[in-house]
Formats: sequence, C-alpha cells, structure tokens
Amino acid sequence: MFLLFTDFGWRGPYVGQVKAVLATRCPTHPIIDLMHDAAAFRPREAGYLLAAIAHWIKPAAVIVAVVDPGVGTERRAIAATLDGRWFVGPDNGLLAPTINAAAVDRRVFALPIPGGVSASFHGRDVFAPAAAELAICGRIADQCEIVDWVGRDLPADTDRIVYIDGYGNVLTGRRAATLSRGVGPVVSGQPIIEARTFADVAPGIVFWYRNSLGLVEIAVNQGNAAQRFGLEVGDSLCFQTIT
Repeated sequence: MFLLFTDFGWRGPYVGQVKAVLATRCPTHPIIDLMHDAAAFRPREAGYLLAAIAHWIKPAAVIVAVVDPGVGTERRAIAATLDGRWFVGPDNGLLAPTINAAAVDRRVFALPIPGGVSASFHGRDVFAPAAAELAICGRIADQCEIVDWVGRDLPADTDRIVYIDGYGNVLTGRRAATLSRGVGPVVSGQPIIEARTFADVAPGIVFWYRNSLGLVEIAVNQGNAAQRFGLEVGDSLCFQTIT
C-alpha cells in the first residue's frame, strides 16, 4: 500500500502523475491520499503533522512524502525504514520528526537521483519510482548508503502552528499528552480553555482540545479560529497555566 503526503494541492497534474507512476509499476497496490494540502513550502512544520499521522500507519506501507521547496538543488533524496514502514522523500527536515520518533528499526538511506530527470518534479521522477521499487522488493538497493538526516536534532514537539484545516481549526505540533494538567495555549494574550468535544462549549467559544492525532488543536465551535486570531502556519504559540 502506498500513502501520499504532499503540498501539491489538487489543481494541476501533479498528484495524478505521481499516482500514475506508482500504478504503472505496482498495479495491485492500493494508493491512499493522506493529504495534498500540507503547509506549502514548510517542510519543518509539515513534518510534525506527518509524524502525528505516521503514528497510526501500520507496517508494510510505503509513504511518499513531498514538501520540497529545494527540489533540484543539492539536497538529498532519502528512504527511511522505520518500524516496518518505508518513508521516501526529500532530506530537508520533512521526515525528521517521524524518523526521530521511530522506536525499533530506524535506518536512513541516500537515494540516487538519476541524470536527466526533471529539476522541478522529483515527486514523480525520483520518489515515486523509489517507492515502487521498495514495494516490489521490500529492500533498498545495495549501492544506497546509510546516512544521517537533516533535522536529527529537532525536538519531539514544536509549539508552532503546523496546519490549518478547512474549518479554520489550528493544529499545533505539540502533543497534548506532554502538557501538564491545567496548561494550555495563549493566543493574542487570551488564555484558551480546554474542552473534550465541540459540544462542550457554546457556539462561538474558542477552546483547545486533544485532536484525533493526539495534537493540541485550537478551534471555535461553529467558527474559524485562524480568522478570529489572524493565525498562520509557522506562527509560534506560548503555553502556560490557565486559571
């Protein structure tokens, strides 16, 4: 099974071309679109979201992750085997939070970038073929060397905003389980109360909750938190005891 995580969006031919490469080489393998609206040009922020999603991905999957503003430069292409799953993408910090969190089997390999491929679309020409090869063979080519990866020293959590969904809900890179009791985010000087569900607060009330990925998420019941506070991906939040 292939899972795709990109910032391509749905407009244009990009997602379709990546899926066509995978389907041509591995016609019996399902292709799942995890998301194609990861934070554009923000591999560090997108990486924390990918790590939270990856926690729920079972072994034997091959994940193609592409948020790659440095495509065509000297940045490496890598494949990482992590607890029975393969992750393929650019070595720009996107995969780092997922690699760092791997518990048992963690090896990262440099992938060759063939000559003559597009300098602007490694998702199609480098990552998708490599992912297909891993799905077929289950192992990396012998000539691929084990390497270190960009972002090895990144912390396990970030207090930055990593994604804003279609409702205007604001996802942070902070795992809710890491917060002490009574601690919550403060936005524009306003302490944000905690609630378990949207129905626990009245319409129009802002609150934070532990979302389905385990991250701290800020929302407005039947409203748009990002618009209310003028928040964007990459903004930093502070956390303090909420009285």
